[in-house]
Parts: sequence; C-alpha cells; structure tokens
Amino acid sequence: MTDLAPAPTFRITGWHVFIGMTLFFAIVIGVDAWFITKAYSTFSGQVAKNPYEAGLAYNRQLADQARQASLGWTVNAGIDGSDLVVTASDKDGRPLDGLVVNLVLQRPATDAGKLTMALRPVGKGVYRLRNPAGAGAWDMNVTLTSPDGARFRAERRLVLP
Repeated sequence: MTDLAPAPTFRITGWHVFIGMTLFFAIVIGVDAWFITKAYSTFSGQVAKNPYEAGLAYNRQLADQARQASLGWTVNAGIDGSDLVVTASDKDGRPLDGLVVNLVLQRPATDAGKLTMALRPVGKGVYRLRNPAGAGAWDMNVTLTSPDGARFRAERRLVLP
C-alpha cells in the first residue's frame, strides 16, 4: 500500500519565529529612531521667537498684578437686565466713584465682533451701559482708571441669553 498524503514541504520552527520576531522589533526600533532623530533635528528648543522680551513682558505683568493686589479694590462685573454693570469698591468696602471704566467685549474664539466702549457712572461705585452684544459667550475685559492714574483690570466670561 502506498501513502497518498503529500509530504509537508515547509514547517515553522523555532528559528523562523526567532527571525520573524527579531525583524519585527528591528523595524519598530528603526522607525522610532528615525522619528526621534527627526524630532530633535527640527525643534530648536525655543518656545518664543524673542524669549528675552517675553520674559520682560511677563515680569511687567507680575508687577502689574502685585500693584493691582495692593490697591485692594473689589470689582464685580456682569449683566443686570439689559445692561452691563460694573461695581467697584476699595479695600474698606467703600464705593469707588470718579473712575474711568472702559470695557472690551469679544468672542472667546475670535476677534470678529470685538466691541470697545466706556461705561457711564451712575453713583455709589456703579457703572452701566446698555448691552450692545448679542447672545452667546463673551469675554469681558474691564479696565478701571482712577484720577490719580491707578489702574485695575478684571476679566469675566459672560454667557448672554
């Protein structure tokens, strides 16, 4: 009797698995090394185009924040009916009158529709303006300036109906 089953011509052995795994990891390591080389060769390490000037601007910002904190003013900004309202008081809780209050409204994601305006004083540290902005999210930046030149800046996010 003859056996009609064909004889196996190829069989996977341990060496085949070893060579396959070695080639796989060699390719992965090679691609990773190429990515690392490209990353290091294209990144200059600088985050700012002018780091010295950016550092000076940051130091000025810190000094402004410290000066503003030393004023001790409390500023509340928001919506009252159809008006934008800013209320200011000093560190003893007395209303601050005679300030120049400027307001900038802008959308959080774009400069389109940016509005700049001055609020009118109504007394007892309250400043008002009819709301010219439409519905949606707005960033409100308020700058209060006293007659002696002291400045206070506040930022609020408003969501208008």
